Amino acid sequence: MPPSSTFEHVTTDQGLEQIVRRLADQPHVAFDTEFVSEHTYRSQLCLVQVAAPGTLAVIDALAVRDLDAFWELFLEPDRTTIVHAGREEMGFILHALGERPARLFDVQVAAGLVDHEYPAGYGALVRRVLNVQTNKGETRTDWRKRPLSQAQLDYALDDVRHLEAVWRRLEDRLTRFGRRAWMEEEMATWQDDVAESFTRKRWRRISGLNGLSRRELAVARELWHWRDAVAAERDMPPKRVLRDDLLVELCKRKSADPAGIGSIRGMQRSDLRHIMKGLCAAVERGLELPEEECPGGERFRAPPAQLAVLGQFLVTAITGMCRQMSIAPALVGTAGDMRDLLAWKLGYHNGDRDPVLATGWRAEVVGPLVDDLLSGRAGLRIGDVTAHDPLVIERFSGPASATDRPGPDFPGFPEPGEPATDQPRARRRRGGRDRGPGHGGDAPAETSQPRGRTAGDDSAALREARLRAAEAERARVEQARREQAAREEAEFGFGPPG
Repeated sequence: MPPSSTFEHVTTDQGLEQIVRRLADQPHVAFDTEFVSEHTYRSQLCLVQVAAPGTLAVIDALAVRDLDAFWELFLEPDRTTIVHAGREEMGFILHALGERPARLFDVQVAAGLVDHEYPAGYGALVRRVLNVQTNKGETRTDWRKRPLSQAQLDYALDDVRHLEAVWRRLEDRLTRFGRRAWMEEEMATWQDDVAESFTRKRWRRISGLNGLSRRELAVARELWHWRDAVAAERDMPPKRVLRDDLLVELCKRKSADPAGIGSIRGMQRSDLRHIMKGLCAAVERGLELPEEECPGGERFRAPPAQLAVLGQFLVTAITGMCRQMSIAPALVGTAGDMRDLLAWKLGYHNGDRDPVLATGWRAEVVGPLVDDLLSGRAGLRIGDVTAHDPLVIERFSGPASATDRPGPDFPGFPEPGEPATDQPRARRRRGGRDRGPGHGGDAPAETSQPRGRTAGDDSAALREARLRAAEAERARVEQARREQAAREEAEFGFGPPG
């Protein structure tokens, strides 16, 4: 990578053409952007930094207005586009061309698939992977102002200077871990989600909607659409047109009378006079909507109260397993994702899509352990409290098969439509007697007592055996952790946190 003293500062259409011609021969290109999002409807692009073998450049997006030729470079199927936390970068391409990059590689996502941290900031990731410090001096810069100082340009260039080296290290690690297919799948899903976030109408993100009636939600939806259209027309943030708290207050009042609306505290702005007619029309549309078309009328089967507690337990188990696998738990899923998975397994899922933890590589990582824990084939206990990962997953029998996964008849959970109860139901469905904790199905756990002998006869021997097994397991886990850390330090440059 050329030093910053040899970078190109592109401020003309001719300079952009020259850069694009050179980049057209490159199999991979890294880029980043600087933008301002506080004052406009969409983020205002100010600067584009680009790096490729033999090329380091800054493109002034305020001086060079037409960047389509540059964006089109990333549509080529044989070229890898390297970014870090590239949501906005992908958004600029989508808005300019209506298409997404062909081969996008986000180093933040890749790091989450082979390490514990996600989402990792650019500086932290470069430091962890390459042991290099990055420039932190211009984080509050207003990138719209010109001319840019050398310090500002150096800061911007640092955001792409190391991307290629980080990408190569992470590619190698993905290959050694056998997770390149996971990365390809994750980037496809990630791009779908980002593209949808830029196009779908997200009116339910209005803060303060909880507790509103169906009619009030109908008014909120109409006001959101009206506000969004006005903001786009005026190129300003939607909340500058109408704050969320004022929008919700209008919903609660359920009045399209201009005088009544104007009397609400915060609605006395002079500029509102010019848009009051459209605002009142939006309220009126919501009030006149047929009842059956109002949002929020869907009937859902409430999951049992135990679901939240069980979800917390499973998240703890999955977090420990992810750390042992060198994968970021935050990338795998959230506590809400785990509750969705449980609701799906127990027959309470009402979404139009399968839960995220039940699809793709996440199902491969999470599914077997969740099934084993729910069926009693595995348990979670505390091992060495001084170890980096003190929780130990114990398996009492072989992994659950695809045909023996827990369903709505899991002990303690009612069938969908039945009232939840705090008392577990007797398990008679398969002819087995009610079993104690840690027993699933009809087969006793491996630690159950042999016939003809009492618990007292074997209690001391059993405790001793368990202590020896626990000590051996702690030693094995600690040795494996040390060996893994040594390999990663030698081969990759970083290992798991010590």
